[in-house]
Amino acid sequence: MAVVYEKTKLLTDKPLHYCPGCTHGIIHRLVAEALDELGVQEKTIGVAPVGCAVFAYDYFNCDMMEAAHGRAPAVATGCKRVNPDNVVFTYQGDGDLASIGAAEITHAATRGENITVIFVNNAIYGMTGGQMAPTTLPGQVTTTSPYGRDTDHCGYPIRVSEMLATLDGPAYIARVSVHDVKHIMEAKKAIKKAFQMQIEGKGFTLVEVLSSCPTNWGMTPQEALKWLQENMIPQYPLGVKKEKEAE
Repeated sequence: MAVVYEKTKLLTDKPLHYCPGCTHGIIHRLVAEALDELGVQEKTIGVAPVGCAVFAYDYFNCDMMEAAHGRAPAVATGCKRVNPDNVVFTYQGDGDLASIGAAEITHAATRGENITVIFVNNAIYGMTGGQMAPTTLPGQVTTTSPYGRDTDHCGYPIRVSEMLATLDGPAYIARVSVHDVKHIMEAKKAIKKAFQMQIEGKGFTLVEVLSSCPTNWGMTPQEALKWLQENMIPQYPLGVKKEKEAE
């Protein structure tokens, strides 16, 4: 019988702890498949953050390290500089990367560190109870903005990919989404390309993945995917934000 689907060996058998409908599981698989297809399992080092993905080390079947909140790019920088032949990636949420870790990601990017960052943007703090994040949309209701995000009081959401794309250091920055099959396939291509560019020594690469959070958004999984498509994508347009030409 022909095999039409099998689990990538870059994922462990441990059941995921994520909420029903959360798209972290999809993103985990895309990262694992990309690394598997590139044949770099034995020399990959992942860095897990603080946030919903804090237990990522239980799911990826490669060497993993845990970083303090927001410091994953600094830890990854150390790993890569000591082990330049290894493939090093961070897996970070928007609270971890865009708030407490804003300085870390900015300086790692401007230095052009040869690491890959998987940035999961669900526009809210997921693990700690659904508070407003740097990426929360104008008018979006959270536990700390019960009347919706007021831009006069709280400012506007940060478009991380566009911001980092203005720097000279990054080699590749793209924003993708996982709200339907077509976009999941496109997301995998971007993630694999980011890793390939790291392997080729091109420099800093980042893929921002728009993700849903049904629990903290107060929606069903289906409603959350539709909300992502109708509200997040207009705020965070998909596409490649920066790609250095081959030298």
